[in-house]
Amino acid sequence: RNFFTKRTKELKPAVQSAPGWKLFGKVPPRENLPKDSKIIQQEYEARTGRMYKPPPPSARRKNIEFEPLSTTALILEDRPANLPAKSVEEALRHRQEYDEMVAEAKKREIKEAHKRKKIMRERFKQEENIASAMVIWVNEILPNWEGMRATRRVRELWWQGLPPSVRGKVWSLAVGNELNITPELYEIFLSRAKERWKSFSETSSENDIEDAVASVADREASLELIKLDISRTFPSLYIFQKGGPYHDLLHSVLGAYTCYRPDVGYVQGMSFIAAVLILNLEEADAFIAFANLLNKPCQLAFFRVDHSMMLKYFAAFEVFFEENLPKLFLHFKSYSLTPDIYLIDWIFTLYSKSLPLDLACRVWDVFCRDGEEFLFRTGLGILRLYEDILLQMDFIHIAQFLTKLPEDITSEKLFSCIAAIQMQNSNKKWAQVFASLMKDNKEGDKNHSPALKS
Repeated sequence: RNFFTKRTKELKPAVQSAPGWKLFGKVPPRENLPKDSKIIQQEYEARTGRMYKPPPPSARRKNIEFEPLSTTALILEDRPANLPAKSVEEALRHRQEYDEMVAEAKKREIKEAHKRKKIMRERFKQEENIASAMVIWVNEILPNWEGMRATRRVRELWWQGLPPSVRGKVWSLAVGNELNITPELYEIFLSRAKERWKSFSETSSENDIEDAVASVADREASLELIKLDISRTFPSLYIFQKGGPYHDLLHSVLGAYTCYRPDVGYVQGMSFIAAVLILNLEEADAFIAFANLLNKPCQLAFFRVDHSMMLKYFAAFEVFFEENLPKLFLHFKSYSLTPDIYLIDWIFTLYSKSLPLDLACRVWDVFCRDGEEFLFRTGLGILRLYEDILLQMDFIHIAQFLTKLPEDITSEKLFSCIAAIQMQNSNKKWAQVFASLMKDNKEGDKNHSPALKS
């Protein structure tokens, strides 16, 4: 305490600069105001008797219209006085190099400007197409849905992607409501879910929850697993995280479904499907579409983990895989790489986890139009898009690549590949091939997938 004694001094006028600091004490405040460069120069001249002379104009670089603004232009500067001057040849060479660098920079700038203009033109064109399509959907198609949905014109317009403003409505109409679910029924099962949430003990461990989920008799216990999965749903958007605007909404829809279908319960992957529906529909409508969508044969087989049905879907997929991409099919066969390794994740989330969200929504558009066949056609389209890359990879790298697809995938490239996929084998379409597999009661060992056995 006595080491650093305090000394009280009279306060100095506020115009003086504040004191600085040094080790073990303060620097005394400056007595005078800070001086500018002109005053310092005048004092120096008065003290030394010397006058400051600026460098002669000849010392500066001639015939240059501008001063160097970057290190690139330093190549044209003269050397300091203590170094030998540049030779004429060297100066000419530096001038040529500098001109080439400037020309190259201008080319890059012009190229980037053209690229930006092209992107803007495509964006404006896309916005105009969406606006004109929206008018057609709102004024012509939706009022006459049943009569127009199967027409060639509507199907072609549908393939191009639905306008975001009508997407939810078209999805609801295309999926339908065979289960006859009403908004009131949703409220009933939501209340049931809330009661179950309250009944869970706050001190129950995760092991107890997992044991309860494992019991088929009490699949409603999987309600607790929803909380763990919601935070993993589109984490980059942050809207489904705790405290986000759609967190509670997603929690409610998934909880109500778990009570509505306790035989299915909650399964990982459902949160992505429900999240996409919530982004395009109101709460009750999202639940109705969600329940009816998961009641389709393909989704029900996967979410109930019906091994025999899943194997038939994989077998049908491989029929068209071999038909459309024979080289890649044999390459996968050589590594014993079965479809379940990459298809399960794609089908479980309807590509919403594997593809960019806007592209996944476009896949959903045509999926609602064509049904389960389009899910497997999309998978073949992805394989076709990256066929050349996949042919160079081994088992591990193929599995890693297909588990996490590149983020720069575009809808134009993917849908052009999907359009090139022919869903016909020996004059049999998808439905006929799958039906023949269903009739075949013999399950060969070659159809059994190692991943499913485990």
